[in-house]
Amino acid sequence: SGHPGAPMGMADIAEVLWRDFLNHNPNNPAWADRDRFVLSNGHGSMLIYSLLHLTGYDLPISELKNFRQLHSKTPGHPEVGYTAGVETTTGPLGQGIANAVGMAIAEKTLAAQFNRPGHDIVDHYTYAFMGDGCMMEGISHEVCSLAGTLKLGKLIAFYDDNGISIDGHVEGWFTDDTA
Repeated sequence: SGHPGAPMGMADIAEVLWRDFLNHNPNNPAWADRDRFVLSNGHGSMLIYSLLHLTGYDLPISELKNFRQLHSKTPGHPEVGYTAGVETTTGPLGQGIANAVGMAIAEKTLAAQFNRPGHDIVDHYTYAFMGDGCMMEGISHEVCSLAGTLKLGKLIAFYDDNGISIDGHVEGWFTDDTA
């Protein structure tokens, strides 16, 4: 069950990000200066659950087998409080990228307040994965514009431009020049 497109299509990128770039600690998922990862297209939640399982978080294979089952640690959309390592609840398309922009604003604000030369107390990145459906929502355009205006250099978004959504092909629905 679930939506297999994003988990399969973004698996290679996600694996490299989580193994080689994302600063996180499975033994301390609430580490204050960890990098944040937001799966904006939360319907592809098996991607984050697989990453959490494979990188050592408390998410055994038995929980992956309980995907989308009542009271499991692997609901159909990532939810804060159910699974260690999930940074934010995502559901409506576009909500996740908006949350990621908010996290990046918080990082920049806290860094400006607490960092001193030679003492970077707040120094983390926010990574977001989003798909065509996310980018078809108005909120995503607004927050992406805000991120550029605020020069949020520690926000890195990966856009899965595969040309399809649950409603079918996106040409005609989504004509922005994203190249």
